[in-house]
Amino acid sequence: MFAPSPFAGIQQTTSYKVVLPFYAYAAFSLVVGTLLLLLNTDIFHQHYFHPHTLAITHIMAMGWGTMIIFGASHQLLPVIIEGKLDSTFLAYLTFYFAASGIPFLIVGFYIFHTGWILQTGAILINLGIICYLINVISSIYESKKHTVQVAFMLAASLWLFSTTFFGLLLVFNFSKMLLPSNSVEYLTIHAHMGIIGWFLLMVIGVGSRLIPMFLISKYSNNKILWWIFTLINLALLSFILIKISGQDTVLYYFPIATILIAIFLFAAYCRKAYKVRIRRSIDEQMKVSLLSIALMLLPIIAILTVLTFLPTDNSLNIILLYGFCIFFGWITAIIFGMTFKTLPFIVWNKSYHKKAYAGKTPAPKELFSENIFYVMSVAYLLGFILFTIGIIILNNYLLKSGALILVLTAALYASNVTITLLHQPKKQ
Repeated sequence: MFAPSPFAGIQQTTSYKVVLPFYAYAAFSLVVGTLLLLLNTDIFHQHYFHPHTLAITHIMAMGWGTMIIFGASHQLLPVIIEGKLDSTFLAYLTFYFAASGIPFLIVGFYIFHTGWILQTGAILINLGIICYLINVISSIYESKKHTVQVAFMLAASLWLFSTTFFGLLLVFNFSKMLLPSNSVEYLTIHAHMGIIGWFLLMVIGVGSRLIPMFLISKYSNNKILWWIFTLINLALLSFILIKISGQDTVLYYFPIATILIAIFLFAAYCRKAYKVRIRRSIDEQMKVSLLSIALMLLPIIAILTVLTFLPTDNSLNIILLYGFCIFFGWITAIIFGMTFKTLPFIVWNKSYHKKAYAGKTPAPKELFSENIFYVMSVAYLLGFILFTIGIIILNNYLLKSGALILVLTAALYASNVTITLLHQPKKQ
């Protein structure tokens, strides 16, 4: 008989009805994002403040990355706090507001309609994130569980709200001067609040729990994790202060070095968990998840190249490479791996938790196609490498080829998610 999921053992978990729509929405967003990339590879010859670049960035950041994290975190938060999600109603509102706001935002950026379309999207997304933040804070307060992972999730949620609220101000700043300068001047602050404050904190915080769990490793080191937490927040705050003060660019080496140390500490944490694991064999999902840690270094290499070797006018493609390596690199890689470690368990619990001790049930890994996952992983690596080289040497053939393979990757991912979501219990 198959053992229950690693999420078992807590008194209450979040209903699958709350969680699964986020996974479906994210899969669809990834397909749309890669299609837009394929149709607009010419943006890598343009300035990074380009309507189509903004549209692709935001569908990858909000529709893909954030929506999948919302789905996973609604399920994982009860595990981390050893309690329950405070409000299912707020979770539903998070989905409905964000899911309805994201299309407005993407269309508004794509056609660069800075009026009501973009503003409506920004307002709806912020309403969804306020619901999410309230739910996270109230759930943590009710549980009174104060672990380092809780600190990561809480801080990441606060940075997410800071990111989107600042984004809302930037959207309205296009029409009315709410800020001292034009919106382009604040773009890097807005972007890094999301990249470092939301994505990096959340990925490391949740990953520090999930990676040892799925490796079946008992390794834990809260001291290292608290150092990582401090370094990431220090790096982000120092970056914002340097940017606002308009100081010399040489000061940017400090937050970059701080982030680099945090990533190396997290890599060392994962390596230790890997070395003392009980399960000796590593499945394909974990290999892709662990690969994402290495991919974290690529954006840092790109930005160091710009700061150290290239004048701004000659580095626009490398700046775009920086963003590509974040949203199509480490964020996408870890989502690929963790989707098929978490989603099958959620669907398995939905279908079999009442039957687990009544007879033979399939293992969660049988709820998706491992062959499709393997082909998807190979296609992803090939597409990512080709597109990366295409950005560096500005070769249109490589850009189109890489983007086409990434579209195939997204289609394979979406099909495997669909297979999992539509799984029906086998009749006994």
